[in-house]
Amino acid sequence: MTIETTYIIKIIAAFIAGGLLGMEREYRSKPAGFRTMILICVGSCLFSILSKTFTENSDRIASNIVTGIGFIGAGVVFKEGTNVRGITSAATIWVTAAMGMCIGFGMYSLATMVLILVLATLIILSRLEETLDNLHQVKLYTMRLKAYEYSLEQLEESMTKIGVGFIRNKIAKENDDVLVEYKITSSQSKRESLNQFLINNISITSFEA
Repeated sequence: MTIETTYIIKIIAAFIAGGLLGMEREYRSKPAGFRTMILICVGSCLFSILSKTFTENSDRIASNIVTGIGFIGAGVVFKEGTNVRGITSAATIWVTAAMGMCIGFGMYSLATMVLILVLATLIILSRLEETLDNLHQVKLYTMRLKAYEYSLEQLEESMTKIGVGFIRNKIAKENDDVLVEYKITSSQSKRESLNQFLINNISITSFEA
């Protein structure tokens, strides 16, 4: 039994497409990197070839690919405190599988266009995202301060002088300490100034952002 040339071309094309996306993820040290993206793209391509060749109802296998990829994508999403990481990697896994399916069904032009757009999004638009993030950031700050030395009014007056916007979300008292949570809106430079102020203020025993 020989393997048809078209099948070989599709698998190689899926290998290359997955490898290009995987290199970008690997360069940024993301959880789903070079080998993962190759395997996802080649696997999706192979399932699509099999569904098109050996089954009459190819959409059943295609829908199962989407379901299975959802489980893999969920595995790279992590929650650290108030921050959620890995969503971009999960989305990249999802679109890599879609590209593999395109190649498996012989839709090379569509797969190429999507590959270019995805690479542009990950490489070029990430820089735009960083620029926008530097101009405007919204972070949650949890601070612990000594109630008998430092008041909330003094803290908020200092934050106003630094130039950050803030909304007080929660406040609690624990022994002689006051725990307070703020929603801080600022630029990157002003946020760094705020961090430095909190580090140098001996009346603030700890903070987390």
